[in-house]
Amino acid sequence: MKIYGYNGKKNICGEKLRQLRIMRRLSQAALAAKMQTEGVPMEQDVISRIESGERLVTDYEAYTFAKLLGVSLDELVNTTDFEK
Repeated sequence: MKIYGYNGKKNICGEKLRQLRIMRRLSQAALAAKMQTEGVPMEQDVISRIESGERLVTDYEAYTFAKLLGVSLDELVNTTDFEK
């Protein structure tokens, strides 16, 4: 299966995810552990790849990130930056 990207990235929420994680003083490992407690298998290296735009984000992962970080999916996806 070919995975496509947009402007060299495979997701549009990675940068916002990084900002929100840092604002909440969470390490990548801590966020990955929280994802695991929600039933989403994830390790620190996956968070790193998502934040750098090297990995796709599934809908259930985006939903769980938003839930854990206390934001809406719209805020996580941050489409205003995507449209630039």
